[in-house]
Amino acid sequence: MIAGHLLPLLLATTGEEALTATTDPVSQTIVGIIIVSVFALLAFEKAHRVLIVFTAVALLWGITYLTPYHLITFQGSQGALDLNVLLLLASMMAVVGVLKSTGVFGWSVGRLVSRAQGNPLVLQRLVFWFTAAVSALADNVTTVIFMTPMAVVMARQVKVRPEFLLLPMVLASNIGGTATLIGDPPNILIGSAANISFLSFIVNLTIPVVFMMIILEWYTTRYYRNDLKGPAVPPGEIEGQITDVPLLRWALSISGLIFVGFITHSITGMPAAVPAAIGAALLLLVQDVLYLRRYRPSASERKHGMLEVIEKEIEWPTLSFFAFLFIAVGAAVETGLIDTLAQGLASTIHGGSDMLGLTEMGTLALGALLILWVAAVVSALIDNIPFVAVSIPIVAQLTGDLQGNTIVLWWALSLGACLGGNGSPIGASANVTVLGLAERDGIKITFADFLRYGVPMTFITLLVSTVFILMFIYAGPNPTHLIGGIGLAASFLIRGFFRARHRKAAMATP
Repeated sequence: MIAGHLLPLLLATTGEEALTATTDPVSQTIVGIIIVSVFALLAFEKAHRVLIVFTAVALLWGITYLTPYHLITFQGSQGALDLNVLLLLASMMAVVGVLKSTGVFGWSVGRLVSRAQGNPLVLQRLVFWFTAAVSALADNVTTVIFMTPMAVVMARQVKVRPEFLLLPMVLASNIGGTATLIGDPPNILIGSAANISFLSFIVNLTIPVVFMMIILEWYTTRYYRNDLKGPAVPPGEIEGQITDVPLLRWALSISGLIFVGFITHSITGMPAAVPAAIGAALLLLVQDVLYLRRYRPSASERKHGMLEVIEKEIEWPTLSFFAFLFIAVGAAVETGLIDTLAQGLASTIHGGSDMLGLTEMGTLALGALLILWVAAVVSALIDNIPFVAVSIPIVAQLTGDLQGNTIVLWWALSLGACLGGNGSPIGASANVTVLGLAERDGIKITFADFLRYGVPMTFITLLVSTVFILMFIYAGPNPTHLIGGIGLAASFLIRGFFRARHRKAAMATP
C-alpha cells in the first residue's frame, strides 16, 4: 500500500531530475533577454516589482516545460533560493517591528530635535548621522520608513524645506548601510554567497564609510548653505515616549545576543540567519507572554502584538521579490549564461592587463576597480538588488580566476552597488521608499533634484572607495586599517578645530 503511494512520487522525482538545463546559446540568449527585460521594467517602474519578476519566473518555467529549451526546473528553482538571505531579512524586520512597538524610535527622534535646539544645521547633521548608524544595525529600508515622516515633521518645525533633511538622510542610509552585513540588502546577498562574516564587513568597511560620512557632512553644508542663512527657529514640542519599558529591555538584550551571534560566526559556524531567527522567535515569544500578562483576550481575539509584527512589519512583498529574483538568477547559472559572462569579463581583465603590462596585483586591482565602477554606474540606473543578484556568480568565478587576496572583489561589488545607489532616485530601494513616502505627504522631490545632490556625492564616495581598494591590494588589509584609522582620527581633529573656530567667530559677531 505504501509502495503504491510512493511509486508515483518516485517516478515524478526521477522525471524531474532527468530534465536538465540546456546550455546552448539559444537558451542563454532567452534567459539574457528575460533578465534584461526585468531590469528595464524595474527601471521604468512599469508595474510592481514583485509582479515583474514573478511573471519572468513563470515565463522561465513555461519555456522549460513546454519547449525544448530547459532554462530552470522547479527542483532547480528550489536549489536557487537562498534561505539564509530570506530568513535573515524576515527575522531582522520582525526584531525592528517589536522595537518600533516600544516607542523607542519616536523617543530617539524627540531627543534629536531637542538637542538641535532649533538649529537647522545641527538638526540636519544629527538626522543623517543617526540614520547612518541605525542603517548599519538594521536594514536601511526599514530605517528610512521610520525616519521619513519624522524628518518631514522636524523640517516643518524648524521651517526649512523637507528635502533639506530628506536627501542627506537617504544618502546617509545607503552609506551607513554599506558598513555591515545587514545594513543594505546587497550586502546580505554578498555575505551569504561569499560566506563573509558580519565582523569582516565591519572591520573592512567601517573606516571608509565613516570617511564618506565626514565628507557628506562637509558637502551637504555647502550644498544647502542658502537654507542656513535664516535664524534658528525654536521647535515646538515633539514628544516621543517609550510606551513599553519591559519589552524594550528584553528587545535590547535579545538584539545584543543576535549581534553576538553575528560576530562569533567564525567560531560557531552559524550563518547570519540562524542567530537572527532564534532572536526574533525569542523576542516574539517574550512580547506574547508580556501581552498575556496584561490582558485576558477571548479565544476569538488573541490579537497579540506578534500578529501585528508578522502581518505588517515584515515586508512580505520584498521577501517575495528576493525569492523570485533568486530563481531568475538561478536560470542564468543553470544555462551557463553566468559562466559565459564571467569568462568575457575575465578575458577583458586579462586583455587589459596584458596591454598595460600589469603584475598579478595590478590585474587584481584592474578587476576590482572595473567591478566597483561598473557596479556603481549600473546600480544608479536600476535597483541595486537585482544587479547584485546577477553579479554574484560572476564575481565568484573571478575570485577563482585571479591571483591574490580576491576578497577585495567582493568589497568592490559591495561598495559599487551600495554607493552607486545614491546616483539616482531608482538606484536603491531606500531612495524609492523615501520619495514615495514624501510624495504621499505632499512633498515632490523631482528626479533632477535628486541627481543634482546625489551624483557629485556618489562620485566622491567612489573615489574614496577606489583609494581604499588600491591600498587593500598593494599595502594589505592590516596596514590599510591602520593608515585609515590614523587618517580618520586626524579628520575628526581637523573637523573639531574648524567647528570650534566657527563657534568662536559666531560668538564674537554682534
